[in-house]
Amino acid sequence: MAHTRWLDDHEQRTWRAFLAANRLLMDSLDRQLQHEAGIPHTYYEILVRLSEVPDRALRMSQLAASSMSSRSRLSHAVARMEETGWVRRRECATDRRGAVCELTDAGMEAIKAAAPGHVEAVRTHLFDQLTPEQVVALREISQAVATHLGGDGLWPLDDKPS
Repeated sequence: MAHTRWLDDHEQRTWRAFLAANRLLMDSLDRQLQHEAGIPHTYYEILVRLSEVPDRALRMSQLAASSMSSRSRLSHAVARMEETGWVRRRECATDRRGAVCELTDAGMEAIKAAAPGHVEAVRTHLFDQLTPEQVVALREISQAVATHLGGDGLWPLDDKPS
């Protein structure tokens, strides 16, 4: 077994602060969306991804990759959103084995209604707590970690080759 590179005290405190901040922020955003719009944060992210692409439609495999979700978890979420009328699935015109998820007009209205409260919560709980320099540092740090983990280009979708 390789030598373990233990975290020093400073790294340990940084790691735990990052974990706490991440979990508390995501929990707060999920509660806000559930309370004000009746949308779980994970569904909101899927709806946003669909709202930002041409024809408001993506192959299920691409939607799963961009939302960093397993195909089975995405399929379950899409089934629930189909029940609400926010999305619909259809066959892929170029590959009969594939399916496309499309944002409906009702889904677009749901995201338009939810977005102002969500953006205000993101601003209040994240950006209002940081200096402009910290915002730049947060983006650079987040991009570095995402790139290292293979997530570079997942958001926005148009930065990722098809």
